[in-house]
Amino acid sequence: MRSFAVELFTDYAFYIVFLHVLGAIVWVGGMIGMRFAVHPGLQHIEAPKQRIARTLEIVRNLFVLVLPFIVIILLTGLVMGLAVGAPGTAEGTMVHIKEAIWTVMTLNYILMVRRRNRAERLFLSGDLAGARQTMEPLAKLMLPANIFLGVLALAVGIALRGF
Repeated sequence: MRSFAVELFTDYAFYIVFLHVLGAIVWVGGMIGMRFAVHPGLQHIEAPKQRIARTLEIVRNLFVLVLPFIVIILLTGLVMGLAVGAPGTAEGTMVHIKEAIWTVMTLNYILMVRRRNRAERLFLSGDLAGARQTMEPLAKLMLPANIFLGVLALAVGIALRGF
């Protein structure tokens, strides 16, 4: 498997790195845009039902948008990790650190999707307070955690490239 990844990376390094970075831009950039641009704007919608409905819709759209990019990051990261992450080297250690970060981010993403879907069920059943309460940790804790981890993973990736 490692030799296949080395050959693949050698032949297609530009495309693999490009897709990996594009995936990170969309995922991390989407979360930053959501948290610091969209979320504050939604707070100006005075009608609670309308605010929750728009929030659920926008968050669903973001989650659908980033899912293929998470898969792209996983696949390209796997190829790059196998190609450059020789066990017992500093690069190998950094690859494992990035893998751990992206794994935590992906698990957090899955929890956010489940939480958002639960909030939508509550909303559709007429429980606005329950829907709001279920969504609250996304904006206050889960999304900021993934933003921090995403920026950290980007920094580790830049260090891994030798900068």
